This record gives sequence, structure tokens and C-alpha cells, in this order.
Amino acid sequence: QVQLVESGGGLVQAGGSLRLSCTASRGTFSYYGMGWFRQAPGKEREFVAGISRSGGTTEYADSVKGRFSISRDNAKNTVFLQMNSLELEDTAVYYCATNRNQFASRRNDQYIYWGQGTQVTVSS
Repeated sequence: QVQLVESGGGLVQAGGSLRLSCTASRGTFSYYGMGWFRQAPGKEREFVAGISRSGGTTEYADSVKGRFSISRDNAKNTVFLQMNSLELEDTAVYYCATNRNQFASRRNDQYIYWGQGTQVTVSS
């Protein structure tokens, strides 16, 4: 069982930036792709960004492309989500997740371990 712990959420004004981190508890972190998802109140959880095991391939939801950047540090078992130019619509609980394989998948069902989430609130 892999435990994932997210951090870095908070309250930020529209146009601002936040950097989320997610640290995995086990050393096999580097074998797997990782992803970030989010869930806003009353909405389904949605894909935000994914990264392959090496970091060489990334995927983004259209709504965040050009504003968010996913990266990873395999030596520290950590994946990051840099969020710039934040919008009110980015308000949500953000979750990191471990893919069942090495890829940067957009599919929710490809992820097998999930963190508890970190709240991001964007104010006007």
C-alpha cells in the first residue's frame, strides 16, 4: 500500500500562484506515472495533469494547459503541481494519485492509490 500526502493548498487571490506537493511513502514511486485530479463542490472529480514515471511525458486538461505545470523528483518520491494565473474556477480539493503503470494517463480508473486531498480556494 502506498500512502500519498499532499500539501501546499490554501487561499489565494485570482491571478496568483500556488505550488502543490505530494510525497509518497514508498521507494517504488519512480516505477509509476502520477497524476493530479480535483473535485469542486457538487462536481465530479476531474483530471488535471499527469506525468510519466521518467517525467518525460506530461498531459494536461484543456482548462489548465498553459497555466499549470506538473513535475516530479523521483529521488524525493515527490510530485509537484505548479499553478499560475489561478482562476475562481480552479477552486477545488486537489488529489494526487499513483498510476497502475508508468504512463501519464488521463483516465481516473488507471489510478490505484489516492491521497487525502488539499483544498485550494481562489478568491476574487
